[in-house]
Amino acid sequence: MSDATLHDAKRDPDDFVVSVADSIESFIVAVAEVSRGDEPDSAVPFLLLEVSQLLLTGGRLGAHEDFVPDERYEPDVGPEPDVDELRERFARLLDPVDVYSEVFDPYVPRSAPVASRISDDLADIITDLRHGMAHYRNGRVSEALWWWQFSYLSNWGPTASACLRALQSLVAHVRLDQPLDELGGLDTDAIGTEEQLAEEAGRLMAAEIGSPTRTRQRTKGS
Repeated sequence: MSDATLHDAKRDPDDFVVSVADSIESFIVAVAEVSRGDEPDSAVPFLLLEVSQLLLTGGRLGAHEDFVPDERYEPDVGPEPDVDELRERFARLLDPVDVYSEVFDPYVPRSAPVASRISDDLADIITDLRHGMAHYRNGRVSEALWWWQFSYLSNWGPTASACLRALQSLVAHVRLDQPLDELGGLDTDAIGTEEQLAEEAGRLMAAEIGSPTRTRQRTKGS
């Protein structure tokens, strides 16, 4: 653990949690703003910046020793806010570059690429972050930190990392003048099933590679 992390975690625990919460709140607000589509041409680079900054916060959580919540059972935070509208806005905004291919676990030998969607990724990340924020706003700081750390390691961290690679690739294709249509693209209109989508994603990944150019066992309760 770095000196900076030790400073955050041990000398100023209140500052640490406030910093984490502020970063997460900033991400939630910024992503919702991007989803409105007022500036579609800058959506991808702006998302690249926001996801990068969020992963820095995730890294701080991952480097920290395990957080231990005060209660054995997770308090009920009420119904989860609906993210379907945000998901659908991003699917429209990012079409036709929403779908990308990703290796789910780089440490599993010969892992086959799977199809993912940036819109799904962002909605899933927001869901995890909001859940922890509900605990934080209700004064359950240890619960919020535990949840953000656990879900960073188990879900939103890997999801955000994959999303970041996709966004960085999109920016690189544009800045390096490598149009996506020259790579064949993911023909989502001609794909009817998730299995076909995964197969098409694998085909695209193979073409790009060949191109020169938790578990904490708890039960939710009230």
